[in-house]
Amino acid sequence: MKIALLVNRESFDKYSKTLPDGWEGIHLGNGVPDADALAATGAEAMVVDAMTKIDADIIGRMPKLKLIHSQGVAYNGIDTAAADAAGVYVCNNAGVNDRAVAEQAILLILALLKNFRSNEDAVYAGRQIETKTAYFMGGITELGSCHVGVVGMGAIGRALAERLAAFGCRLSYFNRTQKPDCGVPYLPLEELYAECDVVSLHVPVSPETENMVNAETLKKFKRGAILVNTARGELMDHEAVVAALVSGQLGGLAADTLAPEPVLLDNPVIASLPVELRSRVALSPHVGGITADCFIRSFEHIWENIAALERGERPDCVVNKV
Repeated sequence: MKIALLVNRESFDKYSKTLPDGWEGIHLGNGVPDADALAATGAEAMVVDAMTKIDADIIGRMPKLKLIHSQGVAYNGIDTAAADAAGVYVCNNAGVNDRAVAEQAILLILALLKNFRSNEDAVYAGRQIETKTAYFMGGITELGSCHVGVVGMGAIGRALAERLAAFGCRLSYFNRTQKPDCGVPYLPLEELYAECDVVSLHVPVSPETENMVNAETLKKFKRGAILVNTARGELMDHEAVVAALVSGQLGGLAADTLAPEPVLLDNPVIASLPVELRSRVALSPHVGGITADCFIRSFEHIWENIAALERGERPDCVVNKV
């Protein structure tokens, strides 16, 4: 079994077990794929970074290919229609990062609610006591007093809801298909937007979800609500989000993901947001799912799926139509 590895080599060496006898891992790095190098591997399976683009040309040049496996949960860079036509499974690691991303979402929410950025700056600037004194007039919001809406009740949405329940939050969720077993009250999406103090996105990128948060939908949000995006930057119209922050329609943005990646200085959230509003934004560099535990679980699941393929069995977490 030849396996083309388009993942970070250092991460692979640190967190993956030795490949079984008879398996050959061919390391090609996690940059832009080289179609010629990939075709030359003769690989039957391909493991790719979740952000890697695998197009129809690459798939068409690999006649022995049977499986493309995302190292993470995302797979929107893979041409699933081309994989369908070639009879190639496309799989992801659904659920492998649920705990880690849920923790990241809570970290970012708390950073905004507790004004962490500006408070830390105040201490470094020698303004501790005056900053503390100012809060006696307004106070700080507790997470437990917030109504949080979870959009997408998959593995990450459920993990977030479980952890938020411990804070005492009132919870609601929206999902394309209702999940009566999740233990959280369902709300239609527009009602969730209108009622919730915090709206957290946990859906994959698709033609239906791309820019689902836009100028029109933001008008339906409760004024002053916090938008949380630890899923994908493509889910929101960045210019519209900045405009909503400036107008006060959005009270804050907590994001682990912006689009496109790599995020550069001309991104609207960085370039267009007035400096005085940065305290209402909490950003992290798409690291929610990058934990040691996630890497270990990811590789274990990938090897289980490749072993199933070798036995002639269907792998799990298939996301295309094969």
